[in-house]
Amino acid sequence: MTPACTIIIVNYNAGDHLARCLASLAPALTDWTWQAIVVDNASQDGSANHALTHGDRVRLVRSETNIGFGAGVNLGAAQTRDPLILLLNPDAELEAGTVTALAAELDRHQECAIIGPGILNDDGSVQGSARGDPTLLTGLFGRTTGLTRLFPGSRLARRNIVSADLVPASDRSLEVDWVSGACMLLRRDAFDDAGGFDPAYFLYWEDADLCRRLRLRGRTIRYYPGVRVRHTVGVSSGTARPASIRHFHESALRYYTRHVARTAPERWFATALLRTRERVKLWTAGT
Repeated sequence: MTPACTIIIVNYNAGDHLARCLASLAPALTDWTWQAIVVDNASQDGSANHALTHGDRVRLVRSETNIGFGAGVNLGAAQTRDPLILLLNPDAELEAGTVTALAAELDRHQECAIIGPGILNDDGSVQGSARGDPTLLTGLFGRTTGLTRLFPGSRLARRNIVSADLVPASDRSLEVDWVSGACMLLRRDAFDDAGGFDPAYFLYWEDADLCRRLRLRGRTIRYYPGVRVRHTVGVSSGTARPASIRHFHESALRYYTRHVARTAPERWFATALLRTRERVKLWTAGT
C-alpha cells in the first residue's frame, strides 16, 4: 500500500519562500500518496496565492485573522485523516527521500510519536533543532544566547541543544525531549490523543509543549540528524519583529509557569528573567 501523508504549512507573509517550499514537495514525495494544506494566517503579501498554482494536491485554507502557528496547524489537521502529518515551515524545503526516511525510522520505534530531521541553516550549519527540556537556566544557555556561543561545549549548552555527534553509531536516531516544529513528522493518532497543539501558545514553544505532553502519555520523541532539511530562519517572524519578540517571551513564560517553575520564587525568577530579556531584545531591535 502506498503510504499517505498530509503536509501542513502555516503561512504568514512568507513571500516566495512558500513558492519554493511547495515546489519541493512533489519531487520529494514520488513514492507517497500525499496532499498539502496551506493554512494562511491573513497574510498581506499575496504569498497565499502560491498555493493556488500546484493543482489539486495543494489546498489553501484561509484564516480571516492571524490565529497563530499552533492553532493554524490544528485547523489544517482538521481537514484530513491521513495517518501521518508532516509539519513544514514555509521557509523550508524538502529533499528526495526525506519523508520516506523519517517514516521508516518512525516505524522502527512504535512508541515514537514525533520524529524530526536535522535542520540546516542556509550556510549549511546545523540549526540545533533537537533540545533537552528547558530548565530555569535555559535562558542563559539557550540556542542563541551569548553564553552558548562562548561555551558551546559546556554541559548546560549541550544539554539544551542536542548535538548530532551524540547519536550512537549503532542507531540511526536518538531519543530526545523535543524537536523543532519547523519540520516534524507526527503520528496522527498521537497528535489527536494529545489534543493537538495548545492554541494558547500563539507563536513559539508550542512544539516543546506538545512533545512534553506526549512524553507524559508514554510516547517518545526522536531526532534523526542523518536526514536533512534546509530552513531559512525567521522569514515570517521577521515581517513583524516586535510582535514576534513579544510572542516568544509570552509563550516562554506560559511554558515555564506550566512545566518548569514549580514554586512561587521560581515563577518570580522566570518572570523577571524573561521580562528583562524581552525588554533588552525590543531595545536592541530599535522598538
